[in-house]
Amino acid sequence: MPPTPILVPLLNANEPEARLIAVHTADLQPVKQGDLLFTIETTKAASDVEAPESGFVRMIAQEGDTLAVGEILAFITAAADEVLEQTPRSLPSVKPAESHSAWSDSAPAELRITKPARALAEFLSLDLATLPTDRLITEAFIRELTGTSVSNASPATNSQIIIYGAGGHAKAVMEMVQAIGAFRIAGIVDDNSALTGTSVQGIPVIGTREILPQLFEQGIRLAANGVGGIINLNIREQLFDLLSAQGFAFPILRHPRATVEPSAQIFDGVQIFGNAYVGSSVLLQPKCMINTGAIVSHDCEIGSYTHIAPGAMLAGHVHVGQKALVGMGVTTTIGITIGSGARIGNGAILLADVPERAIVPAGKVWSA
Repeated sequence: MPPTPILVPLLNANEPEARLIAVHTADLQPVKQGDLLFTIETTKAASDVEAPESGFVRMIAQEGDTLAVGEILAFITAAADEVLEQTPRSLPSVKPAESHSAWSDSAPAELRITKPARALAEFLSLDLATLPTDRLITEAFIRELTGTSVSNASPATNSQIIIYGAGGHAKAVMEMVQAIGAFRIAGIVDDNSALTGTSVQGIPVIGTREILPQLFEQGIRLAANGVGGIINLNIREQLFDLLSAQGFAFPILRHPRATVEPSAQIFDGVQIFGNAYVGSSVLLQPKCMINTGAIVSHDCEIGSYTHIAPGAMLAGHVHVGQKALVGMGVTTTIGITIGSGARIGNGAILLADVPERAIVPAGKVWSA
């Protein structure tokens, strides 16, 4: 049998290119059908590429390459020493359409830019209209550009981010930041002084809140809130206020394995964890959190600081106020409102509106 090519898939009909952001295999490595081989990214989505059949991987592309849809990432051959004679083929190119995300206002319609690149560009206050439109703009391109044309800016410093907190939620945030790949973690800040000098998942704890002014003076401008606040969401809000007062900004953190529809609007400080789904025309207000595996269906609105816990499932047109907690495994009917400050216990079923600051016990069926 001839070698089987593994092609760059079409993730979005409006984008003819994708960037190879991760390689999970190696040249000549034996693989089985369904094994994870690559992760690719466009401006609107990231996707895993699996082995279409068993055999040996023969690498063609390299991590970091920007490739046209239909270009060859690798071949699968029956034998490790099989001669390759096939040439790359590609799908017809398509014209990019205007993006409708919340980040599109300052960008020309023809600009194609990955989300990590956009986050870095906007943080550095680059005018998106000045970026070239004849290529896919990647984070590496932004780093190269800012190294020569942004005065007094060091890309290595300006892309650094601190994690506030060293607990369980912080661990998840750290790994999400590493998976995104847009920023370097400068260290962990935690109010427990006994942790200073230790490390969490290989990342050093560099001090308590007293170190924040020093970090800002060093040129670090980004922070991620690593406190989940599931017991007291006010603590999470207070930490955001503390970091804001020190001058830090909060980039949107979206795990590469989260799915976010292009029409969703997402604001600063939002965290979207792996396997979450954010549907069409969803509005995520600043600093809210969509945790692992949660589903936020079309036309929902999630208020600032609100936490949608792992596995929660919100039907369409659900509105959740500020500083609410929707617990693990909660399900809702379509169109209801959950008031600000409400706390919904794990596994509850919501069939009617929930008033502000109401408490719905775990497992309860809430009805009118």
